[in-house]
Amino acid sequence: MTLTVVTDDGTVTVTDAALMQIVVQAAERVEGAHVRRRQTEIAIEGSRARVQLELAVAYGRVLPEVARAVQEQVASALGTMCGVTVQSVDVNVEELN
Repeated sequence: MTLTVVTDDGTVTVTDAALMQIVVQAAERVEGAHVRRRQTEIAIEGSRARVQLELAVAYGRVLPEVARAVQEQVASALGTMCGVTVQSVDVNVEELN
C-alpha cells in the first residue's frame, strides 16, 4: 500500500500509516461519519488507488448521502495530496451511532 513517487529531485515515499490517516481524516470530515479502521483497505497500483472502508454513521443521517460524501472527500484528498487517480471508494455502513 506504500506509495512511492519519483521526481526529478528525488523520491517521495508516503507510508501506509500516512495513507490511512489521509483516508480516515477525509472520511471523518463528513458530518456523522466515523471510520471503523479495522476494515479499511487501500490498494495502490501505479498511479491508481482503490479504497474500501467501513463506517459507523450517526443515527438519523441519510445513509446514501453520507456514503456519497465520504466517497467524494476520500477521492479528492488522495487525488490532491498524493497525485493518484482514485478508481473507487467502496463504503460499507456497518453501524449506527
